[in-house]
Amino acid sequence: MTAWDVHRPPDPDLIADCVHCGFCLPTCPSYTVFEDEMDSPRGRIVLMRVGNEPGSRPSDELRVHMDRCLGCMACVTACPSGVKYDQLIERTRPQVERVAPRPLRQRLHRRLIFALFTHPGRLRALAPLLWVQQKLGVNDAIGRRLGRVPELQAMLRLAPPVTRRAAIQRLAEVTPAQGARRGRIALMQGCVQRVFFGDVNAATVRVLAAEGFEVHAPRSPRCCGSLQLHAGVEDEALELAKATIAAYEDFEHVAVNVAGCGSGMKDYAHLLADDPAWAQRATAFAAKVRDVTELLADLEPQAPRHPLPMTVAYHDACHLAHAQKVRVQPRALLNSIPGLELREPAEWEICCGSAGIYNLVEPGAAAELGERKAANLRATGAEAIAAGNPGCAIQIGSYLDIPVFHPMTLLDHSIRGTRP
Repeated sequence: MTAWDVHRPPDPDLIADCVHCGFCLPTCPSYTVFEDEMDSPRGRIVLMRVGNEPGSRPSDELRVHMDRCLGCMACVTACPSGVKYDQLIERTRPQVERVAPRPLRQRLHRRLIFALFTHPGRLRALAPLLWVQQKLGVNDAIGRRLGRVPELQAMLRLAPPVTRRAAIQRLAEVTPAQGARRGRIALMQGCVQRVFFGDVNAATVRVLAAEGFEVHAPRSPRCCGSLQLHAGVEDEALELAKATIAAYEDFEHVAVNVAGCGSGMKDYAHLLADDPAWAQRATAFAAKVRDVTELLADLEPQAPRHPLPMTVAYHDACHLAHAQKVRVQPRALLNSIPGLELREPAEWEICCGSAGIYNLVEPGAAAELGERKAANLRATGAEAIAAGNPGCAIQIGSYLDIPVFHPMTLLDHSIRGTRP
């Protein structure tokens, strides 16, 4: 008997790759906040190894240290030994959910998060209420009344600005290519993205069409499962991954404008490696997934760019920069906009504290990281921030009075000759 069950425990061979050198420590946001060895990547790897030992038992302490990991993968970038911490934590989190039961309040909170934020239809139903609250300016008063329920208080505080059209805004299922046709691709609409950041999806479709792509935007499945995958909700993640593969595998490419979704979808090959019916399909599908900046940066621009005189600080979303290794391409696209001056913040590698559902389940640590990120971005003196992930935009926006735009939004304005 060990602390882990027999279904995909953390791989001992991958655990053995860690030589405990400590290069990961300065880049790990949870170690920065908690200053505890067990809240560092190498500390958690020790816990994973101990969990594999005969006679070990799961504990509340084990669960707490795993929960404090943001899953940002900065350690993967920093590690000189090539430790696959991403695969280790992906296997460990579902184990924690199965073998180390949470207190009832935590279980209910997490169920609420996944029952709401991964269902676009439910978010659309909620959007008019949020819009009214924001227009009336009563969010702070409601937040104070929720003082005894900090979980709901965090949700309300992080609610993004909502437009009146959020409940009804839809993308066309097919948008024809303009000019010389370059291919037939799909856009993964996302769950939170399609409701609260529908303008980003619309801008992305316009840019892709202007660059010669016929863009398909299927409405199903509702979610790609990445939010669940990164939080250890394995059964639902597997179900949604299979539905996503089935819906999108016939396209030449699957374009993604959400860093977390792209990271999860590119990881389907590992997620479904043990399923004979899906392993090959998952591998083929993952090879087609491209962040939209990754897709466009490989092409000579077809649509003319108009000047957009702005100073913009670029924020590296962790699941784009660390998990997908996409750092050069967004900067190249932004630098292709005439008149736009790109600025770089300090500590680019440190997470902003969004990290999927992290700012909802660990609000204290997330707030410390959010304030730190905001200070670094503010210090650039830029008039706007560019960020390729809705969670980052929400988190950063709650600590800054500087607008946060997706790179596709800025590129779309440049192509159309307008200004955000």
